[in-house]
Amino acid sequence: MINWQSLSSRAAVNKRDILALAALFVIIFLLPLLFAQLPLNVSHFPEALNLHLRQPIDQFQDWVVGHRATSPAFVYFFDPVSDAIDWGIRRAEDFLLGTPWPVILLAAFLLGQWAGGLRVALLSVAGLVFMGGVGLWTESLQTLALMLVAVLISLAIGIPLGILAARYDRLDSLLRPVLDAMQTMPAFVYLIPVLLFFGIARVPSVVATVIYALPPAIRLTNLGIRQVPGATVEAARSFGSTPRQTLVKVQLPLARPTIMAGVNQTIMMALGIVVIAALIGAGGLGREVLISLQRLRVGQGLMAGLAIVFMAIILDRISQGFARQELASTNRGAGRFVLLPQSWAKFGPARALEGLLQAGLRQAAAFARLLADGLASVAGAGLRLFGLNDAAAALASQFRRHSFFIGAVFLLAVALAVTAVFPAGDFPQAWQFDLTRPVDNAVSWMRDNLYQIGDLPLGTGPLSDFLVIYGLNPLRNFLQNWLPWPLVILGVTLLVYLAAGGRLAIFSAAGLFVIGLLGMWDMAMDTLSQVIVAVAVTALIALPLGVLSARSDAVELTLRPVLDLLQTIPPFVYLVPVIMLFNIGRVPGIIASVLYALPPGIRLTNLGIRQVSHSAVEASQAFGATGRQTLFKVQLPLALPSIMMGVNQIVMMVLAMVIISGLVGGGGLGLEAVTGLAKNQTGRGIEAGLAIVILAMIMDRATQAWVKRRQKYLK
Repeated sequence: MINWQSLSSRAAVNKRDILALAALFVIIFLLPLLFAQLPLNVSHFPEALNLHLRQPIDQFQDWVVGHRATSPAFVYFFDPVSDAIDWGIRRAEDFLLGTPWPVILLAAFLLGQWAGGLRVALLSVAGLVFMGGVGLWTESLQTLALMLVAVLISLAIGIPLGILAARYDRLDSLLRPVLDAMQTMPAFVYLIPVLLFFGIARVPSVVATVIYALPPAIRLTNLGIRQVPGATVEAARSFGSTPRQTLVKVQLPLARPTIMAGVNQTIMMALGIVVIAALIGAGGLGREVLISLQRLRVGQGLMAGLAIVFMAIILDRISQGFARQELASTNRGAGRFVLLPQSWAKFGPARALEGLLQAGLRQAAAFARLLADGLASVAGAGLRLFGLNDAAAALASQFRRHSFFIGAVFLLAVALAVTAVFPAGDFPQAWQFDLTRPVDNAVSWMRDNLYQIGDLPLGTGPLSDFLVIYGLNPLRNFLQNWLPWPLVILGVTLLVYLAAGGRLAIFSAAGLFVIGLLGMWDMAMDTLSQVIVAVAVTALIALPLGVLSARSDAVELTLRPVLDLLQTIPPFVYLVPVIMLFNIGRVPGIIASVLYALPPGIRLTNLGIRQVSHSAVEASQAFGATGRQTLFKVQLPLALPSIMMGVNQIVMMVLAMVIISGLVGGGGLGLEAVTGLAKNQTGRGIEAGLAIVILAMIMDRATQAWVKRRQKYLK
């Protein structure tokens, strides 16, 4: 049956879109010629309209510096909070640095085995050995200490807020726009206002990390509790459970996988900004990367970057293991391969190795159970002396249930005792290796040989020149010089109107005007040109690869580990290998942005096409459509909402990365923010930060609203 109302609605939309596109053509190509004839200089935003916001902010900063010791806000709030966080960081750092390195390796192995099995355990040990091997043991533990404090604070705030949001809809509605704004802002922006109230070094780094990492903890805790079946909750209440008992004994256990997924996201987001926080003196691995970037020591930077990557992989795999509730005991994987792929079972040596591993795991499990039974017998005997037979039985059951944990604690205690008698000292010098010199030599070779390959227009030099000459410079000149600023605002407003409707279009116009009032118009147009080029390049790579992944399982399996690695690497680290080949400037920022934003574009394109109804595909094939026709006329149109959600993620990740690329001379708003941080010019940094936030909100809201409209029209 034909839905005439839907058809008429679409026809009206198409007519409106055609008129808007015609108006956009006039704005871009005809009106600039008219403006050029007017005796008005409208190429750049008028300086007379500049609000000069940085002056009062800098004055406020001076007041804060002068009154920090006497102001009640600092004496009774900021200073106590800062002291408490600093105490926590120092205790965590002293604990990690004071623990012998063999004990830390053993603890990492046991935690990895508990969370994800033998593969994760060995990966964790290998990652830590690499950190020590490249001479970054102390820096790695300093970063881990910051991470632990920041994540614990984030979870201590985020999980209770998520529980309250799940129980009170009004609080949920109040938190939603705040969390949207927090997730929209690039991580770089958080550092600027935090400096004003907490100074520099590690405490503001932790505060900025907590703010940045809070949203996933709150959202996924809220989501997990709300997804608990209502019938289960009603059954608990019908048996007389109080709201607190229902929460603790029913909702939280059932919501545990989702909550742990939130913990995983919190950890990964925290690691990303802890590294960036090296800009304000956080130390650790981030400082090593920053110094390497500033001094162009590529080998040193690559080693620190790889250490960060290993830490990210270890934390990601361990937290993902807990998120899936695959809590591994020592007999995990019995009856199947625990280390090698199952496809290797046809090889005799592989079967023999796995047999030895499984026998060892079974023996370890038996020892842990024996230890747990022994402790349970001793504790139970004491309870029975007082007639507490039921308590003794319950204790024995709990000890057997947690035999892995008891065995792990026993092994760690033994390791601590041994290292107390025979001190392990620092990480062994014999295990260390220096890769900086071969890396620097390789970089020199690549600069000499890959800048241009023979007489062909191939290489990093021609690619860089192409992006600058045919992409970045023309687009920046178009936005800054050819198109007058009123027409830029009008054109963006029309585009947003096409994508999202009138309300968001008005917000976009107002936001762009505010960017001009902040004195950031030219820098914003520079940044916008970089974002557009990076998004275009990313989309040209990601969308075809996503289509190929959806049509070929082999391509998907091949790309999966590459995408997993790209998603695990913190954004700050992408700049290290890129400057090897492209030196400094805008192009390294573009290349790093493309690498950073590729995974969501490929994954969501793949997912959207694979989720297209098989009946729709079979119907098109039944009518004689070729594979190409089915793709372009059925699968891609139906998968468009998912693909556009991937484009939304590409836009946001590119914007975040282009801002960070200000560290390597990327220019635009990123350079303004970096300069404000480096020179302690808070007003300058906040102006740039506000402009970044406005651009991010406009792009995010417009693409999300367009996706929602497409989903509505496809229903």
